[in-house]
Amino acid sequence: MKPLSPNAVLGIVGGGQLGRMSAVAAARLGFRAHILTTEADGPAAQVAHAVTVGVYDDHDALRRFANAVDVVTFEFENISADGLDLLSSLRPVHPSGHILRISQDRIAEKTFLHDAGIPLAPFHLVESESDLQVAADALGYPFILKTTRLGYDGKGQARIHAPEDLAPAFARLSPHPLVAEGMVDFACEVSVMVARNAAGEVVTFDATENRHRNGILDLSLAPARIPAELATRARGLATDIACALDLIGIMGVEMFVDRDGGLLVNEIAPRPHNSGHWTMNACPVDQFEMHVRAVTGLPLPPATRHSDAVMKNLIGPDDMALWPQVMATPGLLAHHYGKAQARPGRKMGHVNVLFPHGGLPGEFGVQDALGPLATLADASAE
Repeated sequence: MKPLSPNAVLGIVGGGQLGRMSAVAAARLGFRAHILTTEADGPAAQVAHAVTVGVYDDHDALRRFANAVDVVTFEFENISADGLDLLSSLRPVHPSGHILRISQDRIAEKTFLHDAGIPLAPFHLVESESDLQVAADALGYPFILKTTRLGYDGKGQARIHAPEDLAPAFARLSPHPLVAEGMVDFACEVSVMVARNAAGEVVTFDATENRHRNGILDLSLAPARIPAELATRARGLATDIACALDLIGIMGVEMFVDRDGGLLVNEIAPRPHNSGHWTMNACPVDQFEMHVRAVTGLPLPPATRHSDAVMKNLIGPDDMALWPQVMATPGLLAHHYGKAQARPGRKMGHVNVLFPHGGLPGEFGVQDALGPLATLADASAE
């Protein structure tokens, strides 16, 4: 793949915050960003060179968009794979529609990873209530029942504690089929951002430790506080998956560290990822620039880290009520997504805090550094 020249146009499908930060990274490298979005004034549109407004399966909008760009990428998975196929017939699309289809469906994703030799928690396809009973007998209680498509930030899933939970959960969750996943007795969740370009260059950022609040990522700590050998193994798994997929772009790989020190891959996200936002201030080249470099054919520099970091999401009206205090607190490196309305559960921005390389503090040090956000951070520990 020949690298794109300055002033080439990067087309981004999706108009949210990941598209916004990708567009800013593209501009730093001399590219122009053109956004396909349903929101004329959404986060990405606010910083883009051009915008096409339309739904993601509108063939006329897709053709107009494709004719105005040089290469296409996407910022979230809940888009039309058929629409991406149309785009692929008109312009290069990275990551490919094949990868998107795998990541959109939990069964396809888990089957691909299993066949590639990647360690996973046990899972069962659930197409009927009788399938669900078979899964319950195999997995034991409790276990997790999830939709195979369209679930994110804790949505589209239920924890099954007892036989009486089976029928109500099967009826409530849709669309069918569903997937039943065994519970993992895990010590922590970690993730690795991995980037790969068409030349086969692969780089991985340091493994990150993630904590959630109400099913939504709340805190990421970089580097993850796990043994060095385990962190190296996590980066190796991410590299293996990227190569097996023939990835061009960046991908987040979420994993569980179990109580015995094993790693189990939970899911993949072939795009920039919330758990990689710490790289924006702690790395010379952040996840968004690495993604843009990969999809435009540029070389990939080392994914090095000059500082330790903590990322804190700003979610909904409660967190955003503290925005004036955040802006007045030294050391809080704030990123606002430009969303007008702070609805409950909505990601509005994030804050990064930096520490000397190798100097990530313990729990009290993290809370102290987060200042006005410390009480909210404390509630996130799980």
